[in-house]
Amino acid sequence: MKYTCEGEDISPALIWRAIPRDAKSVVLICEDPDAPSGTFVHWLVYNLPTTATGLPEGVPGTESLSNGAMQGINDFRRLGYGGPCPPRGHAHRYFFRLHALDIRLELSAGLGKNEVTRAMDGHVLSSAYVMGTYEKR
Repeated sequence: MKYTCEGEDISPALIWRAIPRDAKSVVLICEDPDAPSGTFVHWLVYNLPTTATGLPEGVPGTESLSNGAMQGINDFRRLGYGGPCPPRGHAHRYFFRLHALDIRLELSAGLGKNEVTRAMDGHVLSSAYVMGTYEKR
């Protein structure tokens, strides 16, 4: 519960490896496809350097990170991470998707998923995801 609205609502630590050599940047999108209103974006980080091997727990909700990455607006209308907060009833799935791109996105911080995914179109070299579930009790 630490990473949810019922806990501290901080971002979890994430670790990855094997970013393609020819990648120029990495994008992280965390979303809940089971939200009542449709897919709900919980976190959006773009222009992560290809040398990054993860993100620490508790990433601050700032426009830019110390490694040069930028954060977008989630569907809570806040910068950075917003944890799971589904209505009571059934478990929701939370996908953390990582995309290696052949370009660095020429975007400013604070954008939404639509702007970022439009800029990514045709530039994804590789993708991976991890999925977790959460249900309010």
